[in-house]
Amino acid sequence: MSRLPSNDAMASTRANTRLAAAPRTRTATVLLTGAGGIVGQGILKSLAGTPYRAMGADACELAAGLYASARGCLLPKVEDPRYLDRLLEICIAENVRYVFPGLDMELPVLARAAARFREAGVVLIVSSAEVTDLADDKLETARFLESHGFPAPRTVDLAEGEPGKLGLPVVLKPRKGGARSQGVFVVTTQEELGYRLANIDRTNYVAQEYLEGDEYSCGSVNFDGHCFGVMVMKRTLRDGDTHKAFIIREPIIESHIRRVAEILRPFGPCNFQLRLRQGTPYIFEINPRCSGGTCIRALAGFNEPLMTLDYLEHGVPPAYEIRLISVFRYWKEIVVDNDRIENARRTGIVQEAGQRL
Repeated sequence: MSRLPSNDAMASTRANTRLAAAPRTRTATVLLTGAGGIVGQGILKSLAGTPYRAMGADACELAAGLYASARGCLLPKVEDPRYLDRLLEICIAENVRYVFPGLDMELPVLARAAARFREAGVVLIVSSAEVTDLADDKLETARFLESHGFPAPRTVDLAEGEPGKLGLPVVLKPRKGGARSQGVFVVTTQEELGYRLANIDRTNYVAQEYLEGDEYSCGSVNFDGHCFGVMVMKRTLRDGDTHKAFIIREPIIESHIRRVAEILRPFGPCNFQLRLRQGTPYIFEINPRCSGGTCIRALAGFNEPLMTLDYLEHGVPPAYEIRLISVFRYWKEIVVDNDRIENARRTGIVQEAGQRL
């Protein structure tokens, strides 16, 4: 049976909520990490025009989000021993009140550092270590769903078994540490299956039955074991990210996500990916963070970062009004003088926004 969040983790979440609910200024500073990626930039876009001052952080001075933020900061990579110290140093120096992680690999590290940041007056928008570990592990995700009576795709640990009983096509994916569909293979022939099995690290891979049909990405906002809302979008992907999105109302999916979320107990935004089989939702991935579709949902009236901040900062219960729209992504340029990039490389700070076209 998969683990639920411990009592200590739940107490930590409640403490986070109590701390953040204290009266604060209307213009709290928010830091988002991974400013070069689609998640970080989605958070940044979602907070544009709101009372919150959004800063960006990234390990690379060429990250576009650094130059679209109110202020940007360079941060060591998460595997660097200096990562947490530097992040906390930035938060204190810049009077940062909240941190939204934009990278999957940061979640387990930040989950275990939440109490340290909380003591400094900084709220990490991250779930407990139990939740982040479970979501990162595709085998444990499936076991968690099954143990609570929810349908899940049949999953085989390739360190211990063979995928033959799942039939073809079959999905091979990293058991832990996966991101943006990297290393995920949909295998349709025995020849390809043999090739893939010979060329992957089977100690960190699972095989999962392939689910036919449309893919749905569902955003949710959660606090203290209560799911305050769910938005469902049907989507098409390009390189693992949402390329086209169609906002829908689907009561079966919305109800299903609420029930799963209230058992899982994530903190703040949580994304669920699923497909329908004969009208039944089968969740195959859980991301306890904002997702690549965060900005799309904000455009449709479901602004997860804003609802999260208003709840923590002002005690305003998350509220939304969903617009049924279609959203198509396109590139948007940002122009940065080379001397500003060099200055960022030298000082670790980006002082002001760039010019967008």
